[in-house]
Amino acid sequence: MYTFSSKLKTFSFILMIVGVLGIGYSFFTAPKDINDVEAILASQHGHHGDAHAEGAEHHDAKDAHVNTAHSEDAHAAAGHDAHDAHGAEAHEAHDEHTHHLKHVLHQLQNKPWAGVYVAALFFMLISLGALAFYAIQNAASAGWSPVLFRVMEGISAYLIPGAVIVFLLLVLGVMGSHHLFIWMDKDVVAHDHLIQGKSGYLNGTFFLIRAALFMGGWIFYRQYARKVSLAQDEASDNLNFKKSFKAAASFLVFFIVSESIMSWDWIMSVDPHWFSTLFGWYVFASFVVSAVTVIAMVTLYLKSQGYLEYVNTSHIHDLAKFMFGFSVFWTYLWFSQFMLIWYADIPEEITYFVTRIEHYNLPFFGMVVMNFVLPVLILVNTDFKRLTWIVVLAGTIILCGHYIDFFNMIMPATVGDQWFIGAGEIGSILFFMGLFIFVVFSAISKAPLLAKRNPLIEESKHFHY
Repeated sequence: MYTFSSKLKTFSFILMIVGVLGIGYSFFTAPKDINDVEAILASQHGHHGDAHAEGAEHHDAKDAHVNTAHSEDAHAAAGHDAHDAHGAEAHEAHDEHTHHLKHVLHQLQNKPWAGVYVAALFFMLISLGALAFYAIQNAASAGWSPVLFRVMEGISAYLIPGAVIVFLLLVLGVMGSHHLFIWMDKDVVAHDHLIQGKSGYLNGTFFLIRAALFMGGWIFYRQYARKVSLAQDEASDNLNFKKSFKAAASFLVFFIVSESIMSWDWIMSVDPHWFSTLFGWYVFASFVVSAVTVIAMVTLYLKSQGYLEYVNTSHIHDLAKFMFGFSVFWTYLWFSQFMLIWYADIPEEITYFVTRIEHYNLPFFGMVVMNFVLPVLILVNTDFKRLTWIVVLAGTIILCGHYIDFFNMIMPATVGDQWFIGAGEIGSILFFMGLFIFVVFSAISKAPLLAKRNPLIEESKHFHY
């Protein structure tokens, strides 16, 4: 039996406390009105806020309009006859400038929520990915992996609190506490015919029903699979093993459908004008490679603490192969989606990538290096896949890269060009990492680390490649 060490438990609590402070700071410092926005933009030297900073030096700053030639004319004309044509232009410029400030205000107020949402979704999907990988091993009757089953079960335990948190964030969106999903804003929908046409699907009630159904199905399978797995340890026959096989096969059918719709609902719908038929698979590849990476890193940690005596370098080698393979698979989907949309150059499709290339250039292309180039170069050698420090290095890069992947999927539509990785984003990562560690290792400590009565356990214990 594994014992959850007091040091690791303390470390998880420290992460959560520091994370809460970072999240709280991001909400506290978010602008409250357009006056705060003007001050923030005025302090952003070298960016589009410079136009506002220069305008603020004048007595009538509200008559300035960012980045337009006629804004200066309008500002100058404001002091002349209010009834002439220039006065009308000044009034129009003022309204447009105010509208711009309100837009930036919404973006900056979204930023703390978006930071929490990205991290919450990322860690929850890691646990879901571990559950899907576990189901694949059971459905395939894989002989190499049963010695790792309790690790996978432990990681999937985070699905319960993780799903609850994500569901609460979705509920808060429907209630109007945040505006990450613009199709939930009635004022926006009233002036957007495209979103109106999707209202039969994109509406708060149906949205939450789908979310509850998917999360309920995932959690039900996780709890059932865990129960059957533990029951098999004490059984005198293989009836529970057969139940596990049937449940895994059924779950995978439900999973692949629910995962696709989930990716449309919770990620793609932040850009309700944009769509991609590859998106469900793309999201799947991103969180599954992250899940396999976490399985490998948790396994190596337990191994370093003297546990999992039957896990050998061949098991690590196979996990590293999956890390390598899914990294290539993710890249294939990333390139396919990007190339086809970019080449077709259809305005409503290409805007997704134009926004990211113009305003998120470093994270957008940087994640390709972190999620493909570096993992492939590090893990391409067979011998490297057996070395602990190499696998940990590659795993760290993969996890950071795929967090940035989710960051790129959510942030452009919710905060626009007002992005940076600050206290809110870092605090969210630390909080959910601490919660993840606490839940996962608590679950691992509650059952024997070896599924001793699994019919394939002997094959797994003596697996060599």
